[in-house]
Amino acid sequence: MKSILVKIGKAIGILKNEGVFSGGKRVVLTAIQFLKMSRKSKPGDILFVAGGAMGDSTLYRVHYQAEELFLHGFKCSVVTQDNPWLSGYAGDFKIFIFHRVLHTPAVAKLVEEIKKQDKEIIFETDDLVYDPKYIQQVDYFKDMNALEKKLYENGVGGEILNDPYVRVCTTTTSYLAGKLKEHNKKVFVSVNKLSNKDLETAEKISSEEIKKNGDKIKIGYFSGTLSHNKDFATVTDALMQVMEKYPQVYLFLAGPLDIENKLNKYKDRVGQFPRVSRDKYFKNVVSIDINLAPLEMGDPFCESKSELKFFEPGILRVPTVAVANQTFSEAIIDGVDGFLAANEQEWAGKIGKLIEDENLRREMGKKARQKSLQNYTNKNSRNEEYYDYLKSKL
Repeated sequence: MKSILVKIGKAIGILKNEGVFSGGKRVVLTAIQFLKMSRKSKPGDILFVAGGAMGDSTLYRVHYQAEELFLHGFKCSVVTQDNPWLSGYAGDFKIFIFHRVLHTPAVAKLVEEIKKQDKEIIFETDDLVYDPKYIQQVDYFKDMNALEKKLYENGVGGEILNDPYVRVCTTTTSYLAGKLKEHNKKVFVSVNKLSNKDLETAEKISSEEIKKNGDKIKIGYFSGTLSHNKDFATVTDALMQVMEKYPQVYLFLAGPLDIENKLNKYKDRVGQFPRVSRDKYFKNVVSIDINLAPLEMGDPFCESKSELKFFEPGILRVPTVAVANQTFSEAIIDGVDGFLAANEQEWAGKIGKLIEDENLRREMGKKARQKSLQNYTNKNSRNEEYYDYLKSKL
């Protein structure tokens, strides 16, 4: 019941933040996906148990991870924690990967049955949501409705992480791996990767004749949730410099975002657009000239974010200027396949370089695509230590 109430709360939050039409469409699609993931699964090697049915987190860490493992010979299934057959799956699989799962009676029963059969449980996370001490610090948490807060107030999946039986975790970044190792766990970093379908979509869009913006330079920022308001605020002053210096620059701001009043000075050159489907998202990305990936420096939640805001535009040859934190610094060679910025001057200066030099944008975009294709696609995935460990548990 708690899990269902949380999902209702999230639906209300989506409608509030994205409007009845756009938000309603997303809620319906989520409900359809939820029903698909609630069907009976055939026995296999690995069962992914997801707390949610849609969203970037479930997409990358459950569906796309399952696809990657399938491509390497594992039989995988994906269900939500509300699947009516959940507690009976202990005998059908050898390995169970729990991602952002609330501790409910059904989950507890499944975990108990897995232990009885001495099978493998893996805790999976792409964020610090498992630890309530971090969640309370996030402004976005304070703005949630009461039902949404139930998902996060005690941490998500902390019970599984803190269970001594659970010895292994998977995660997205070396920063998060360090946090999980503090719990005395063996941690495998399996970076986020584009699915085969994403790659096909990118190839199709890239092969089409994309009409850019003439003499205009379009700078894009794509927000997933309202929690990114503070992230965008870190580059507002730099963007004010850019907008003042380069009258040909336009901002393309997508997704939930409350922009600061400062930018109202250039409101005729700032476009705000709603969250869209994944296919349309890629089309929006390919239409911009420069992508921005700002985050609050030093904030644990922000430090935990993956590099997907580099490789999603990168696969489409769009260069990115990203915050110079640990994760992006590990992903990007500054000045080669992207730019890293640590302060207002660096943000303004490096964005300016890309505005002024079309050839630099083109060459940096090409190198970003090469790295995205090589390091961030399921098609070219390689994580042999992790695969070997899984094989040892079958």
